[in-house]
Amino acid sequence: MSSVASTQDAGPALRVGALDAWYGRAQALFAVSLALAPGEVLALVGRNGAGKSTTLAALMGLVRAQGAVELAGQSLAGLPTHQRARLGLGYVPQERRIFTDLTVQQNLTVGAQGRPYDLDGLLELFPNLADLLDRPAAQMSGGEQQMLAVARTLAAGPRVVLLDEPSEGIAPLVVARLALAVQALKAQGVAVLLSEQNARFVAQTADRALLIERGEVVGEAAPRDLLHPTAAVRSVLGL
Repeated sequence: MSSVASTQDAGPALRVGALDAWYGRAQALFAVSLALAPGEVLALVGRNGAGKSTTLAALMGLVRAQGAVELAGQSLAGLPTHQRARLGLGYVPQERRIFTDLTVQQNLTVGAQGRPYDLDGLLELFPNLADLLDRPAAQMSGGEQQMLAVARTLAAGPRVVLLDEPSEGIAPLVVARLALAVQALKAQGVAVLLSEQNARFVAQTADRALLIERGEVVGEAAPRDLLHPTAAVRSVLGL
């Protein structure tokens, strides 16, 4: 897929150091640090309210935050969200936020941010969209909208994709298609930072899993171990 970043980039695709974040006066993240290599899938795992979505929002500049954030060696400090996106940081929010009054293809064109994009490559990742290009997004199922949300983000050719709870509330067949798409992105050298509670999805897609609780990274687990978690991991996940 020609719109996807090359694996030849040197160093981490994403480096985050001592990231703090706030909602108003309430601090939500405490010194979150992580590094993500090109083609690596890293999952943030924790219960609702642990700070997973806040971490992604902070990286996109959507909440007040401080700390080091580098994309392929370039600091994103102080940059607004649209500039972070243009530099190669893609974001698929939990709410999807597709343009429901536009068609599928129009959504993809908007997502490309004025650049040429590889429609055939996107349809290879999400073949369900091939027959829906002229359909208004409002007339799609939730699973189809989720696939469109991911495809729209990929149309811009990001180096790193932030995926917020991609499997939530959608059918198992669509979850399986999303897992295949994440695996394909990994093979193409795109790094993925994944916020997810679905242990099976994490086990299918992630190389590593960071455990997050009350806004802090409290440990790391092998993704497949989440299917049979230890007592400590069960405590973090609220199981």
